Amino acid sequence: MKYLNSAVDKGIATAFGLAMTLCMMLLSNTAYSQDKELAEQFRLQAEQRKRSETLQVLDSAVIDMDNGEYASADKKLVYVLNNIKSVPSDLTFYFGKNSFYLGKFKQSIDWLNKYIQLKGTGGQFSKEAVEILKKSETELVKERTKESAKAEQVLSSTYDIDCGPTGKVICPVCKGATVIIRKGYLSDEYRTCPFCDKHGNLTCEEYNLLIRGELEPKNK
Repeated sequence: MKYLNSAVDKGIATAFGLAMTLCMMLLSNTAYSQDKELAEQFRLQAEQRKRSETLQVLDSAVIDMDNGEYASADKKLVYVLNNIKSVPSDLTFYFGKNSFYLGKFKQSIDWLNKYIQLKGTGGQFSKEAVEILKKSETELVKERTKESAKAEQVLSSTYDIDCGPTGKVICPVCKGATVIIRKGYLSDEYRTCPFCDKHGNLTCEEYNLLIRGELEPKNK
């Protein structure tokens, strides 16, 4: 009988131990789930807080832009772009508009086009975006025309180049080889350079005519 009671006691103790272990496991899993949910809530709150603060910077940038402080607005708008997960459509408009006033016409066109693509003609700023876009495109054309004219002026060949004391220069057409090689499909074609002398040189006068496109070939 004593042995039986001992076995029963052991059985009860084992069952109690298993129940306690199971209970601890359930409590642990519950605590883990709660901690995980709490951590997720904190993460979402932190993201929302950061987004709210970033949008406040955007509001400040818009005020700067309205006051004509475009450089300051640009810094703030770039900060917003780099610190927000999903770029609001309004930001594409503001950045495109501010870029126009900074003279960054290509950048302005890029961002205003994005706004128009997103909002079409029914957006809050669609009409203004189209107007500024046209201005940016016009200014970009003017800018490129000026650059082209400037490049043409800088690269002008209207000046005579001093070739140095020898009065001669290596022919830039054949690079002094006296022959011009044309690569063919089956074989290469060789022909005598029509501009230089037998030593592969040009006189200074010939060189200046050549770079202006005015030198006549010797063997037409």
